[in-house]
Amino acid sequence: MNFRLSKILFFVVVLIFCGVEKAASQVVVTGSVEDVSGNPIEGAFLHWEEGGTVVGITDTAGRFRAELPAARVGEKRTLVARCPGYLSLSLPIKDDTRTLRFQLETDALNLEGVVITGTRTPKSLKDAPIITRVISAQDIAKVDATDVGELLQQELPGIEFTYSMNQQTSLNMCGFGGTNVLFLVDGERMAGETLDNIDYSRLNLDNVQSIEIVKGAASSLYGSNAVGGVVNLISREAAKPWSVNVNARYGSHNNQRYGASVGFRTKRWNSLTSFQYNSCGDVMFPDPKVEGEQNAYEKIYAFRTLNFKERLSYEPIQRLKFTARAGYFFRERFSSETANDRYRDFSGGLKANYRFIRNADIELAYSFDQYDKSDFLHAFRSDVRDYSNVQNSIRVLYNQRFFRKFTFTIGADYLYDYLLSYMFVDGGSESQHNIDGFLQLDYEPSQAWEIIGAVRYDYFSEFKASLDGLTGKLSGIYKKKFPNGQLSLRGSYSGGFRAPTLKELYMVFDMASIFTIYGNQNLKPQTSHNFQLSLEYSRAKFNVAVSGFYNIVDNSITTTWNKELNGMQYVNIQKMDVVGAELSLNARFDYGFGASASYAYTYEHFPKGVPLTTSTRPHALTAKVTYDHAWKKVALNVVLSGRYMSGLTSDEYTSLTDLTQTTRVHYPGYTIWRFNTSVTFWQALRLHFTIDNLFNYIPKVYYSNSPQTVGISFSGGFSLDIDQFNFKKNKKR
Repeated sequence: MNFRLSKILFFVVVLIFCGVEKAASQVVVTGSVEDVSGNPIEGAFLHWEEGGTVVGITDTAGRFRAELPAARVGEKRTLVARCPGYLSLSLPIKDDTRTLRFQLETDALNLEGVVITGTRTPKSLKDAPIITRVISAQDIAKVDATDVGELLQQELPGIEFTYSMNQQTSLNMCGFGGTNVLFLVDGERMAGETLDNIDYSRLNLDNVQSIEIVKGAASSLYGSNAVGGVVNLISREAAKPWSVNVNARYGSHNNQRYGASVGFRTKRWNSLTSFQYNSCGDVMFPDPKVEGEQNAYEKIYAFRTLNFKERLSYEPIQRLKFTARAGYFFRERFSSETANDRYRDFSGGLKANYRFIRNADIELAYSFDQYDKSDFLHAFRSDVRDYSNVQNSIRVLYNQRFFRKFTFTIGADYLYDYLLSYMFVDGGSESQHNIDGFLQLDYEPSQAWEIIGAVRYDYFSEFKASLDGLTGKLSGIYKKKFPNGQLSLRGSYSGGFRAPTLKELYMVFDMASIFTIYGNQNLKPQTSHNFQLSLEYSRAKFNVAVSGFYNIVDNSITTTWNKELNGMQYVNIQKMDVVGAELSLNARFDYGFGASASYAYTYEHFPKGVPLTTSTRPHALTAKVTYDHAWKKVALNVVLSGRYMSGLTSDEYTSLTDLTQTTRVHYPGYTIWRFNTSVTFWQALRLHFTIDNLFNYIPKVYYSNSPQTVGISFSGGFSLDIDQFNFKKNKKR
């Protein structure tokens, strides 16, 4: 008995000792998180910087309690407070520290906003090694843009959306056309094309949370077409238990827009359903102001579009999340008296994310997209489909963080691409398979340095396997923190890759009996090498950045005249260089004023003897001045924004059969300004008014590379959050 009693006492002493040891090994820090005015901030996260883990969260009074391991001899420890909408703040923890008070400044420039496109892993904007531009939902609402083209031209220099053949939209972004700029929705590709671009009218902004733009090659993460950059539209989720919004806008030329959205959020479910209808009448162009010149088009065709989107997510357990999405798009152009052009898209997908306990997560995703074109024949009241692009894709992505300094990312994709087209012989079809694998290593040796390296290989079934499908990336950031700001130096190399499309490989298309355009099954993939360097200084209400880039493009795919075929054919051309620089300034002042300006310079160097067939304007500038003020029940927002595009000199062919016969043409520069104002009542009803082309710019001649405006235009409308309105009303009762 004495022996058993002594064993019991021994184990009790050991347990007590372990408990004392555990208590001694923990340091409890309490405190508060407030804004600069002393108001408590609820939901702020306390993050142990050296340990890489969240150790506390503030309550409704802004108070927190954080438990940290006791420090080793000579070990430095830091506690960081983070909250969306505020700049993070780090405070040192000393041996005698028991209470901390954090006062966070408002993140007026979204420097702490999280971005994912450049690295596929979440990074704060100011700490991301990849230069990324973010347009938030607030920015979108302020300018009241309908589609992505309208928005990007106002927000970014060096981007221009113009008309090409048959009034299809064409893109130029710092020297790269639509085939070299990859547009994504929640990281997923889009099917279909109009001319050589996707149908940008599909990208309406009714359910967009933010847009991330990465300029420069990103093929090591996203594969083909990401040669000149990536534009990723990120959908929003429902943020309230329930929400209902209705909105409308009416403007010049009978431009009408109507929209509605319904959302709900519970502990496990989140759903957001949105609907938008948009239409516009014919826009007639005035006669040319230059004698002997002729407009490329007489008018812009009337149109109507319909967009429906559903996003539903379910979290059965804390670390597992399923997300389903579905969409329907319809567009009709009234382009002739005999037939209307119709475009439809059906899209859907399912994604599963699982977060492991130890800093790891895995993603499995399936995506479907079908884009169709048809002609609605008035005489027969029938709809004849002559184009269908169907894409099915599967992706697996795994992230693992280890040793607090490394993040390892590995993934693979499979894409089945099917195309039925009137541009093929007898309206036939073609298909191809794409399989890829990629890996990335993110290394943070210290708080000042971060380096990312990545490699990817793409295999396409329609051309022989080669090293052209191998792309890599190496980028890094050095951060020097000051008491009131941060200086960041970024540098990167990234490889670009674009495989020939099915259209470019197999096309046989009769251009109205004038000539035929032929595909080329011997096409090589287009490759590029992109180098970037940037310097940025950021503080709470001020940001300035200067960057430069150099692109070497090889085997660029274009069309030239083939004498043997007596028609145009897709071919690879010699190396082309694109060089550019960009300067941007952003500032927020007291009393609600803000200002921003960005300038971009782009220079294209063609090989000797090759005509200067460019559509890139060398100088571009955007500027914006804003004013915000909120009273108790009313909020006012005013935005004045403008863009300047310099003149363009280009060579145009005067003969289809002799490519040495060209004439040099100069297209004039232009500037267009836009004025937006909105007033919000009870945080529920927003009335907005817009004056576009404020100074009534009208081109002397309408050509493909000119802005398609006929002068000043007006629009006005409203947006009503029914749930917010009812909430305020009930609160008064």
